[in-house]
Amino acid sequence: MAARKPLVLGVAEWEKKLNEVHVNKDDLNRLVMDYLVIEGYKDAAARFSLETGLRPQVDLASIEDRMTIRAAIERGDVEEAIGRVNELDPEILDNSPLLFFHLQQQRLIELIRANRIGEALHFAAEELAPRGEEYPELLPELERTMALLAFDLPSSSSTASTAALPAPPHVASLLSPSQKLKTAGELNAAILASQSQGSDPKLPQMLRMMAWGEDLLRT
Repeated sequence: MAARKPLVLGVAEWEKKLNEVHVNKDDLNRLVMDYLVIEGYKDAAARFSLETGLRPQVDLASIEDRMTIRAAIERGDVEEAIGRVNELDPEILDNSPLLFFHLQQQRLIELIRANRIGEALHFAAEELAPRGEEYPELLPELERTMALLAFDLPSSSSTASTAALPAPPHVASLLSPSQKLKTAGELNAAILASQSQGSDPKLPQMLRMMAWGEDLLRT
């Protein structure tokens, strides 16, 4: 059986087919609202709702709650973030031991960053070690975090010994802003899931798909 030849369209015919595609404005509005809600643009979502008559799927006040919690994580106040999550919905952390471990891990990182070594050791022994015993798969992450104590950290005093070893990249990365963003993003996704809301906005995904399609068509 002979192989089928690929369909080849000229530019004019391709553009004609594109122009025949009807895009529903309500669908576009829903994509925009989905993006504003998930990314936490409360004021923009409220204004967009007034302009389009499209009601968001969640209470706009919950957007502010999520952004307050995210901000607490990003400034290193993990304890406040945990308290606010429990006020919002205690089941979020009760039902996600891995997420709770990552939040406690972030608390330990912040104690080490602040050079509160005694508190860090006590916290690790009281809060994280029992989690490691219950979930052995978490032990490597706990060990990686505790390894921060063995190296000269970027936040150390300028009078620190120059002979101290710098932390290897996989350990030092725990002190990077991206680590806070990762933890904040995981918590934000869990809150959205508890509200039956997707954790990834569809609009950027569609734009990436469109860009991929355009690259493919150029070949």
